[in-house]
Amino acid sequence: MTTDLTHKMPQEKRFLVLFDFDETIINESSDDAVVRALPDQQLPDWLINSFREGHYNEHMQKVLAYMAERGVSKDSIQSAVEKITPTPGLLVLLQFLQNHQQDFELAVVSDANMYFIKTWLEKAGVCHLFRKIFTNPASFDASGRLVLLPFHSHSCQRCPDNMCKQVILRDYLALRQKERGGTAFQRIFYIGDGANDICPTQALGPRDTAFPRRDFPMHRLLMEIQKSQPAQFKANMVPWTSGEDIVDCLKKVLEER
Repeated sequence: MTTDLTHKMPQEKRFLVLFDFDETIINESSDDAVVRALPDQQLPDWLINSFREGHYNEHMQKVLAYMAERGVSKDSIQSAVEKITPTPGLLVLLQFLQNHQQDFELAVVSDANMYFIKTWLEKAGVCHLFRKIFTNPASFDASGRLVLLPFHSHSCQRCPDNMCKQVILRDYLALRQKERGGTAFQRIFYIGDGANDICPTQALGPRDTAFPRRDFPMHRLLMEIQKSQPAQFKANMVPWTSGEDIVDCLKKVLEER
């Protein structure tokens, strides 16, 4: 599922900034936060133990069905999502990007879901900044259950069966270049934290930058790749602890014009 969130804007932004959502825009996993809406604020062991590696989307479908069975309402889920805190300095970063929106196009690429992401971004007052949200479709059915679906299918061996972020990135770059009359983005910036943020960084070039959250899986894995397979990773790497670290880097990019 994707959603197009901005109207036609004057051409052409020079840079593309891609954001993961869980533990990148927000400071925890939205799936974990929503579980706190359950009466006992945790999942039963049988449900936790039913998770299969690479099939997280399928697992969350079961979690949301269980929550509906336990009587967790749409309002409770919405409230749990809206209460999640942003990562440190994230809102400062988004303010900076809003101040320079003539230069930066923004998109979210996340294995969370559309309901959680749009709910949080709208509550934070920043949804309008993102041209696209690429994530798993989710909506409430007539019985009040939040129904989750996979984003797509793909043939990448490294990624969960419902989402390869590199496929999404490559397709989006090709589409936008066509829509922009053949003009490619000058640089791409990818901000993430998790293991599933590695695959898209393999599509970045030497002018692009990957921003892995410091000491999170994406950072550790990229450092391993830089050592063992340096040809695999061509982009610059700038670890971040706070959104302000990313602002500092992007300011330098703007000064280079």
